[in-house]
Amino acid sequence: MADRHFDVLIIGAGLGGISLALRLAETGVRVGLVAKKPLDECSSHWAQGGIAAAVGPDDSPEKHAADTKIAGAGLCRSGTVDFVVERAPTAIRWLADRGVAFTMANGHLDLHREGGHSVRRVVHHADDTGRAVMDVLRERLREASAVTLLEDHFAIDLITAKKFGLSSDGRGGSGSGSVAPAHEAAAGASDRDRCLGAYALDNAAGRVVTLAADTVVLASGGASKVYLYTSNPDTSTGDGIAMAWRAGCRVANLEFVQFHPTCLYHPKAKSLLISEAVRGEGALLRLPDGHRFMPDHDDRAELASRDVVARATDYEMKRGGFDSVYLDITHKPAAEVLEHFPNIAASCREFGFDITTEPVPVVPAAHYSCGGVVTDLEAKTDLPGLYAVGECTFTGLHGANRLASNSLLECMVFAEAAFESILADIGGASDRALRAAERPALPAWDESQVTDPDEMIVVSHNWDELRRLMWDYVGIVRTNKRLERARRRVELLREEIAEFYGHFIVNSDLIELRNLTLVADLTIRSALARHESRGLHFNRDYPETLPAEEARDTILVPQ
Repeated sequence: MADRHFDVLIIGAGLGGISLALRLAETGVRVGLVAKKPLDECSSHWAQGGIAAAVGPDDSPEKHAADTKIAGAGLCRSGTVDFVVERAPTAIRWLADRGVAFTMANGHLDLHREGGHSVRRVVHHADDTGRAVMDVLRERLREASAVTLLEDHFAIDLITAKKFGLSSDGRGGSGSGSVAPAHEAAAGASDRDRCLGAYALDNAAGRVVTLAADTVVLASGGASKVYLYTSNPDTSTGDGIAMAWRAGCRVANLEFVQFHPTCLYHPKAKSLLISEAVRGEGALLRLPDGHRFMPDHDDRAELASRDVVARATDYEMKRGGFDSVYLDITHKPAAEVLEHFPNIAASCREFGFDITTEPVPVVPAAHYSCGGVVTDLEAKTDLPGLYAVGECTFTGLHGANRLASNSLLECMVFAEAAFESILADIGGASDRALRAAERPALPAWDESQVTDPDEMIVVSHNWDELRRLMWDYVGIVRTNKRLERARRRVELLREEIAEFYGHFIVNSDLIELRNLTLVADLTIRSALARHESRGLHFNRDYPETLPAEEARDTILVPQ
């Protein structure tokens, strides 16, 4: 029997998960909100730049859509882009109505400009928008009696009807999968299967709990922790993508990993991102000798899209044998810099750098997953009863490269879309009560055949090896030889981890490593399937971009 029952179980407590939970709670829906770590340890909290929205006098949704599609390098889905940008102003109003104090100028929203944007349209709170937004929503969450917060809970796997023999039909499992053509419409899970809940490790209690729900939502973030260097928190381990794949859902475009061009280079600055907005306000990228190199690579110079800037930086570092390049905003008045970027300046000072008087060393780092679990415009996945929002998804918004500050926007828009669809699906209070009474008994987690792990060094070693080989072989610039080498090694790692998982009691490190190795495998297979260079995926063996009419998404289907 389940330890807990909810109308809706949300896995992940970033912006997508919390905003959806708040919307549902306002209607009386009982929500379980699963968070791996404290609520400030999520990518949404760390987001600096802001939220893109056409709210300025010289802007429009059409202009926002055009910039999004240019950044997406021919792979954005027009319907998705229009759906999102048209709802962007409403998303800003929803946050403001709940108390988010966006930065104002002369009685209007102050707007930043970031790489890839043709006008200023990034709504922000100074240079720590994510923290400001999440602080307000967490306060609202504490007031929401219909939401049960399950902190320090690690989701392990989804519970599906087919997997446990609770229905006779459906496709689930964790098969090796295949590459589907872009027009492939067949889902990886049958309409007669259904998601019924999830197993989660209650880390504090040291046991696995069974969480039953009429509807489950994945809002678990991306997978940038699969790389050695990342701007993301430790929670970005691809959990939702891996769980959905094992449950029979398609994934798409995982080869498109966005590397942010400017993370502080310092041995103790683990994940300190220097926002794109700094370049938007005039910062220049220089080589150690002071040469400004971006005009050599793109007419937009420092305001080119992130894939262009990251690849140019990677090229210059490898060509010159440099450990880093330098971000220079010293030509701007110090007072202006400190007014716009007080938190970035303070963070850099902690590591001995004064951004107002000296260029700071920066390197690219894995930042954002542009692919993920395939969803529609209602945030529905292939598996009935399972929704997904945010970075763990593929909606078609980002194409081959995400436009800066479209990520928090995507979370907001699809949280609202999921809310409307879920509410229509689960009905009123009487419908939910009746359905709860008819829920099938879910099997408890079985640990009868496993023991305490005896060699955790296997997990720590494999964790380190995985992240290093992904950085070296599946990074900013790829080749077929590197990808094949990575694929073979990841296959061995998956075998070792599967053996470990099957014999020992699970812990958080093992859960995350199991998910990361699966996502690494899917990423490599997606990269090998793309015989061109496009957006964030650059392969020296296929340096050309295919004609627009031949542009295709890479869709993997479980078998």
